[in-house]
Amino acid sequence: MAVHPVLAAVTRRVVERSAGPRGAYLNRIREARSQGPVRGGMGCANLAHGFAACGVQDKLWLRGDVTPNIAIVSAYNDMLSAHQPLQDYPEILKTAIRAGGGTAQFAGGVPAMCDGITQGRAGMELSLFSRDVVAMATAVALSHDMFDGAVLLGVCDKIVPGLVIGALSFGHLPAILVPAGPMASGLPNGEKAKVRKRFAAGEIGREQLLAAEAASYHSPGTCTFYGTANSNQLLMEVMGLHLPGASFVPPGTKLRDGLTEAAGRRILKLTDLGEGYTPIGEMLDERAFVNGVVALLATGGSTNHTLHLVAMAAAAGIELTWDDFDELSKATPLLTRLYPNGTADVNHFHAAGGTAFLIGELIDAGLLHEDARTVGGDTLAAYRNVPEVAGGKVAWREAPGESGDTEVLRPAADPFDTHGGLHTVRGNLGRAVVKVSAVRPEHRTIEAPARVFDSQEALQDAFAAGELDRDVVAVVRNQGPRANGMPELHRLTPPLSVLQDRGHRVALVTDGRMSGASGAVPAAIHVSPEAAAGGPLARVRDGDVVRLDADAGVLEVLVSAEEFAAREPAEGPSGQTYGTGRELFQAFRQVVGPAERGAGVFSS
Repeated sequence: MAVHPVLAAVTRRVVERSAGPRGAYLNRIREARSQGPVRGGMGCANLAHGFAACGVQDKLWLRGDVTPNIAIVSAYNDMLSAHQPLQDYPEILKTAIRAGGGTAQFAGGVPAMCDGITQGRAGMELSLFSRDVVAMATAVALSHDMFDGAVLLGVCDKIVPGLVIGALSFGHLPAILVPAGPMASGLPNGEKAKVRKRFAAGEIGREQLLAAEAASYHSPGTCTFYGTANSNQLLMEVMGLHLPGASFVPPGTKLRDGLTEAAGRRILKLTDLGEGYTPIGEMLDERAFVNGVVALLATGGSTNHTLHLVAMAAAAGIELTWDDFDELSKATPLLTRLYPNGTADVNHFHAAGGTAFLIGELIDAGLLHEDARTVGGDTLAAYRNVPEVAGGKVAWREAPGESGDTEVLRPAADPFDTHGGLHTVRGNLGRAVVKVSAVRPEHRTIEAPARVFDSQEALQDAFAAGELDRDVVAVVRNQGPRANGMPELHRLTPPLSVLQDRGHRVALVTDGRMSGASGAVPAAIHVSPEAAAGGPLARVRDGDVVRLDADAGVLEVLVSAEEFAAREPAEGPSGQTYGTGRELFQAFRQVVGPAERGAGVFSS
């Protein structure tokens, strides 16, 4: 199948604009490769320190430079349901790698925080910055130069992008990501959303809300809605960093353990000492990142990836922009309906055909670069197959050619929508991202007076006081990366949904984040430049009429250019920047780049 002309044109532009930094990056990692296994040239004391804790056989192998040694880097902790299953993975991997003629060492752990726990709390101001901390921790783990490849264990929000960014700083090494899989389906997501709205409206109390939340988040594994964590998994598979079909196999199953073992065997083949050297820095090229954007758009995935994909690409010397997302969105059909864009969860998606069916449909429509390199085969074509346990090991077979449930997963010839799940909007308020896949067409355009807030708490207080019971565009500013670390504002979804359900025209405009759980209220998020960096949101006043048209790509305040430019920017709140560890991230807030460039501290 020929590549779609829009896919080809966008990829070509990404290649052209990235030529300088991408070339410099590739030169660096190729120079690192030319040095061979670094431990072979280590001083004796250095090398002895590196294998001092190993068993006798591993010490013998590590003395030479002909046995591949694999780093295991893990985000395990037993508080987070998504990462708790990772506890047993290192031993599974070590056993599989030794059986394949290699060695493996647990190289280091990285922090893993949960946006679900910190939502609406001070800890959320550390969340986005934790991505860069994870990247640095990954680099520290690999910095001992003992390794020929890496297996990266992580699942959620900022953790997977951080692991990838860190691994790209050692781009001459191959890397495979190994997920944990989703928990079993609990209370249906639609029912949970109804309970949240009833609580926001004051109709039920805390005990009823807690019972519903506990019935939804109830066991080890990833949360089952299609938020950032599960968007991570799908993107990593489409970008070739998972083994085929690995993303949504539940924890605690023979297939899950078999896929982990298979990852251990596979990484050996990808090293410079193996059969098919596949360094992550070369594998994650322009084609891989464009494939990731298409997969995000085709599934209505998390808005957080308009930051993470940009930041990961930059780590590989590739300049990906929101314009690329926007142009690809116009050509990419929406093929899934997963909560919050529908009622189904990722377990239903997996049962309906999952990643194999999705990838096959997008390849056949010319909307993925089938020739992109992967860890699971020479090209992405291998990802049209599904794994199963056969003879005690994992084997792959051809996936069914039809969706098992067209209310969840559709073919490209009969999509839920003709365009992707994310749009870019722009105007005199800056540029922003809107997740349209969960928003009904009649709600995608709004023109209403603004009510301006400098914190999400202030909006919630105004809602509780009945001050927002009207058509309103809620402007929540000073929530960008420089202001306070760009926290998610997902707690605003229930009260704004209540207002919309009452028949009011409602929208949110903010330089903060929402999340992969963004719901039915139109929200222009990641507004760039942010208010704290002199962005135009700082000039918006209560009563200004704001127009948001997600379909036409418009975000503007209907004030004359002369009057708007003459206004003095409102001062941001002198908010608390200490406590809950926030004082440790002051340096990050000072150097962080804008949302359009990934909101990172490495390439500001």
